[in-house]
Amino acid sequence: MPQPPRRRTVLTAALAGAAGAAAACSPESPPGARGAAAGAADRTRTGPDAAAVAAAAAGRLLPRHADQITFRTVRGGAADTFRVSGEPGRVVVAGPTAAVQLTGLRHYLKHSAHATITWAGEQVDLPAVLPDPGPPVTGHANVPHRFALNDTNDGYTNAYAEWDYWERELDVLALHGYNEVLVCTGADAVYHRLFQEFGYGDAELRAWVPGPAHQPWWLLQNMASFPHPVSHQLLARRARLGRRIADRLRDLGMTPVLPGYFGTVPDGFADRNPGARTVPQGTWLGFARPDWLDPRTDAFARVAAAFYRVQDELFGPSTMYKMDLLHEGGKPGDVPVGEAAKGVEKALRTAHPDAVWVILGWRRNPPEALTGAVDTSRMLIVDGLSDRYPTVTDRESDWGSTPYAFGSIWNFGGHTALGANTPDWADLYEKWRTKEGSALRGIALMPEAADNNPAAFALFSELAWRDAEAEGPLDLKAWFDDWALARYGARDPHARAAWDVLRRTVYGTTRADKWAEGADGLFGARPGLTVRSAASWSPKELRHDPADFAPALDHLLSVRRELRDSSAYRRDLLDVARQALSDRSRVLLPRVRAAYDARDTGRFDDLTRTWLRLLGLLDRLAATDARHLLGRHLADARAWGADARERDWLSHDQLSLLTVWGPRAAADEGLGDYANREWAGLVGGLYRLRWKTFFTELRSALDEDRAPKDIDWFALEDRWTRNPGRLAVRPAGDTYAVAKQVRAALAGD
Repeated sequence: MPQPPRRRTVLTAALAGAAGAAAACSPESPPGARGAAAGAADRTRTGPDAAAVAAAAAGRLLPRHADQITFRTVRGGAADTFRVSGEPGRVVVAGPTAAVQLTGLRHYLKHSAHATITWAGEQVDLPAVLPDPGPPVTGHANVPHRFALNDTNDGYTNAYAEWDYWERELDVLALHGYNEVLVCTGADAVYHRLFQEFGYGDAELRAWVPGPAHQPWWLLQNMASFPHPVSHQLLARRARLGRRIADRLRDLGMTPVLPGYFGTVPDGFADRNPGARTVPQGTWLGFARPDWLDPRTDAFARVAAAFYRVQDELFGPSTMYKMDLLHEGGKPGDVPVGEAAKGVEKALRTAHPDAVWVILGWRRNPPEALTGAVDTSRMLIVDGLSDRYPTVTDRESDWGSTPYAFGSIWNFGGHTALGANTPDWADLYEKWRTKEGSALRGIALMPEAADNNPAAFALFSELAWRDAEAEGPLDLKAWFDDWALARYGARDPHARAAWDVLRRTVYGTTRADKWAEGADGLFGARPGLTVRSAASWSPKELRHDPADFAPALDHLLSVRRELRDSSAYRRDLLDVARQALSDRSRVLLPRVRAAYDARDTGRFDDLTRTWLRLLGLLDRLAATDARHLLGRHLADARAWGADARERDWLSHDQLSLLTVWGPRAAADEGLGDYANREWAGLVGGLYRLRWKTFFTELRSALDEDRAPKDIDWFALEDRWTRNPGRLAVRPAGDTYAVAKQVRAALAGD
């Protein structure tokens, strides 16, 4: 069947022109990225010298000291190896790529300068003359793949982040040794342009593409068309940002991992394309799923070829493509999964012969039928369950010795809970990597939202750069001692004690209980006297003892004054105080229930007042940090709108994901509050409104000697989400002062 004629609207031409212009002359793209659309896109592409790129990053990260750091590009030696040498005031870092050189810089900062830069706080109070790096040190990655970011990251972190955010995020990922980063920004522009070549109009495609916050699940083939159509300007702007992210990764010597094509099509595709064969996918948690184009067919081959051509034009080609077939309940129908996988692989190899197919290890994915049908030597499974289930013991058997990356998803939906299963990392990673016949070839950093749990981020990142033969087994007590030193800049007994408490509690959990994340707090739950979690699929009990955790707050508050000025200290203090408050919700709610059941109205009133008072205190605590402001999160979304209506739409896209998630059916299926988090504006807004409404109804029921009336929680939540009122966009108050109030409040209750 001949391919349908290509249809190009003004928008698609503008997108192509925008991408070309960005590559050719826009200041948004680094000089070495210009004209790169037709060039190689992996870490070996021609571009600016690696040392110059590393120096530019150091200038952004350490503006007062960057001139004391010299980067040198070393070619032809061992891959992924850095060398740090020099003298006071003259630090020399050598390596083959800018990213590896920056990894060397991080080693120097931690071990010689006692400084830290993470995605959640930094401490760079360095002397005027940089400290002596000591004898030359060489570091080498023990695996070739260091993959970062979950498919859901853009949604749950911030779908409307600007370049200034991404520039720092990429610098920090490079600093921590990553070389492969998932890039989904701008994929909407690819699909919008692609299907205009297959019989669809501009407007209907813009209605099919979800808002940016919900796009990750559309790319996974779980949903479409929610909550509002996207605009021309939004598509073009996201395409420009996606290109800029991909080009910066290339210049850093890192690989942008782009979405691949595995068969998602809009409704009615077979009707508009004679000979095409589609398989209905049913629903996913209340959403209608897009149809799946049979990968065995010529129609699939044509669409895939067009997809990769359009994607190459907009973002440049890559050597790694992320694709998951039949994600979370997708239906193969009468299509054999192995044959489908062969069709997907063939299309990828036709467009990019040397590409690696990246696929998520999750639940039963990938099945044996898939791994048994393709060339697994050019596949990488990023395992989301390495530290989740104790039954996961032999990935070689599970996946037929397909190369895989040891992964962790310590955070779901952007929950603000502290913690990670670090003992499992220390116990399993090196054992699995070095066992006979091991297929472990990397690490995969995949919390569903980024910018949290900085200690977990740093520790997990170091797994790929440890020399276990020389250093011995990973000693978590020693690691957390060193972390406290670098985190605050000097040794302090209280800092060390605080982090030892955290090591033994929230960072001391293991997969023995079949969880990888900490329990979320009950303040963010739909109200009920017996609720055990805010999100449907979160732990129902705390995974640490709150009494054992409590001393961490006392110790952090006692850190000596001169070490309290960094954003690292303030972030840690906020996280620990917030966790202590959150823990108290699980102690307090059973008391409220007992008072209600006993019809003790005096006790009920006292306890519910305490509950609402702690909610207010939690809101004030979160309000001291810009990254914990719901108002700022929504302002980021509104800034992408071209007019008032679009600004309202984008704000609703962003906020609905954090609350109801989708329409009533989706919320009722369990997605409501999946992305709960303890942020200012959300805690003091929706969460307080729900609990006050609930307590008021319970009190009335006691007074009137009747059963409490049912409350339509979705109606209340949806109404608030569409009009949350005025929300702060700037932090207010002092974290230390409010944390002291938290300690006093918890001691008094």
